[in-house]
Amino acid sequence: MPKYLIQATYTPEGTKGLLNEGASGRRAAVDQAVSSLGGKVEAMYFAFGEEDVVLIIDLPDPVSMAAISLTVKASGALHTRATPLLTLDEIDEATRRQVSFRAPG
Repeated sequence: MPKYLIQATYTPEGTKGLLNEGASGRRAAVDQAVSSLGGKVEAMYFAFGEEDVVLIIDLPDPVSMAAISLTVKASGALHTRATPLLTLDEIDEATRRQVSFRAPG
């Protein structure tokens, strides 16, 4: 199952929601959203600095990731960035594939 690193920053409205619900309330909401598409939350951490929340999630396919991303962004509560994560085996497979490429110049 594809794995994604999610980095999110709360908007002022999202921060008000976090203060109202607490971290466990937000975790429950994330678990519900991810599991509703057949996925699983592997890890969820709150952070200081540029990102407020960091997650690692498993989802069945990129379309499911896009659906969650669009829904969360439409709420206006968070700004998110999703990064696909690849296993060592996937990178090993990529290194064995022949690519026809010519650098510019």
